[in-house]
Parts: sequence; C-alpha cells; structure tokens
Amino acid sequence: MKVMVTGNLGYIGSVLVPMLNMKNYHTVGYDTGYFSDNILGDNPKDIQTINKDIREVNIQDLNGINGIIHLAGLSNDPLGELSPEFTYGINLMATVKLAKLAKEAGVKRFVYASSQSMYGISNSGKELDEDNSEKNPVTTYAITKWEAELELMKMHSDDFVVVCFRPSTVFGASPRLRCDIVYNNFVACAYTTGKIEILSDGTPWRPVVHVKDVCQAFMAGLEAPSALVGGKAFNVGIPNGNFTVRNLAEAAKNCVPGCELVFLNEHTDPRTYRVSFNRILNELSDYYQPAWNLDKGGKELVEYFDKVNLTEDDYRGVKCNRLKQLEFLKTKNRLNDELKWL
Repeated sequence: MKVMVTGNLGYIGSVLVPMLNMKNYHTVGYDTGYFSDNILGDNPKDIQTINKDIREVNIQDLNGINGIIHLAGLSNDPLGELSPEFTYGINLMATVKLAKLAKEAGVKRFVYASSQSMYGISNSGKELDEDNSEKNPVTTYAITKWEAELELMKMHSDDFVVVCFRPSTVFGASPRLRCDIVYNNFVACAYTTGKIEILSDGTPWRPVVHVKDVCQAFMAGLEAPSALVGGKAFNVGIPNGNFTVRNLAEAAKNCVPGCELVFLNEHTDPRTYRVSFNRILNELSDYYQPAWNLDKGGKELVEYFDKVNLTEDDYRGVKCNRLKQLEFLKTKNRLNDELKWL
C-alpha cells in the first residue's frame, strides 16, 4: 500500500513514518519544510518527500497513492493566531482541496489528524464523546479543525473512506521534538532548569496521549475495515487518560528527581475538558492498544534528553517551539506574511 504522509517532517510525522516503514508500507512524504531543520541529535532517515506548501497540492502529486494520513497544518492555538487568515487557508481550505483531489485521484483512505481543541470550554462534568457532546471551539486553530471535519465527512463514500482522529495533547520523544506542548514542556523544563513553571493554577483538565500511541491510531485508520472507521471520528487517548495540569506537573516532577513545582498564576486558562475514549478503546480494540502512560513516557523523555544533551536554549528556543521557529523564519525574510517561502 502506497501511503502519503503530509507533514512528515514534523513532530508526529517523524515518529509515524518509521512505524509505517516497519510494517512495509511504501511511504511518501509531503511537507513544506518549516520545521525540517529542527532536529535534536542525529539526523533522522527521511523518506522521499514532495517539498511543497500544502496549499499548492495538485492531482499529479497524488499519482499512485492508495491512502493519505493528513498531518500537515498549523498545529496549535498560538500558531493559529499568528496569521488567522492563513490558518484558515492551510488548516481548512487546503485540507478540503487535498481531500477533493484525493477522491478524484482514486485514493481509497483519507485519515485526518483532527483535534480535541474543538471541545474548547466545557461546562459539563461528563466526559465528552465524539458525536453527542457540544463542540465549542474558541480559537482559530480549533475552529478550522472542526470545520474541516464537517467538510471531510461530506466526502466519505464506499470508495473514499474518511476517518477523523482527535488526539489528546501529545507527548513523547521525537527527532523533531516539541516543547510547546504541556507534558513535554514540563519534563524539559524540569530537566534543564530544575523546576517546573506552571503558568496557571493547575486546575484545567487536559487529556494526553503518547506520540507512538497516536501513530498507532492513524495506522488503524488505514488498516481497520471501512465499516468500523468510515465516516467516524475517534477521540484518541488512553484508559483514564484525563489529567489536571497539576497532575501532569507532578508526574513530570517524579521523572526528574529533585526538581520543584512553581505555580506562576500568570493567567487563567479557560480551556478545560475531559474526554471519553470509549469508542476507540472498544470499537478499534483489535487495531489500537495504547502502550504508554505518563511515567513511561516521562522516563523516555529524560533518557532522550540525556542522549541529545538537551539544553535550556534548546527547550526555550526555536528548535523545540513551533511559533518561535515561524517567527524566526519571518524575521530572517525566509517566509512572507502568507507563510510562504521567499
């Protein structure tokens, strides 16, 4: 099976591609390269990649492709607010264009990396399920992810199977590590500074999931029978996978002995939600068996930091923070205001 991974040179894509290759998929990448140089340690072995902006995709790019895992996009709230207009262009319009071209080209599976950010601010004490829980996206990023799902589901058919996965906040080691996501941030902060800085009071809820478990979910989207996944959305997480920010900080502290917790209380984060993972854990149990928890993932991160000699400059700088990298590229006149290469 020939599979295209868009965003293969990002945090998740750099973990997903080797996992696909281990299962003998023929993988092709598609990535504009914003973060291709953000590498810790040795250069990963990258695959054949079409180096293009996802907004410029054409049907010839999809020749011979059987399945697509679509990761490419501006991947969190701060990035989405950098250029809201172009976030719509990249996360929504380009996603819809890619799917329409894929359907026309005869691609059979379209696996979309969506987001739980669409749940936004939840006033419910219940865990949120995929279909019946209110969607309350409060940021440009979250809105584009939700609207893209709605458009993609309209294209689902027997010949073009669409499945949307909504990962919890991801953590875990990757050659293109991100430290601008909560658990990675806490462990890296503890490792490089001896303390964990928590901007809020620690009470918001955050579901989290390991990057390798997320990749396993995406592969399930390719492998499970269409009757199980077609036209559906799945929250991606682990059993009992909802944590407060304080829970996450304490777990990180346990992985880095001697560090301290510092609650800065600099701002109140309105985003809080608990999510149900019953659908993926039950309906896809033959294809998705998460293997990672906070303790195992935290220890993996510390071992990885030892291996790559992670510094505080790495942790706080452009190498591990996506917004800072894009701002750096703009400052150096390598990207224009439309986030296109100059």
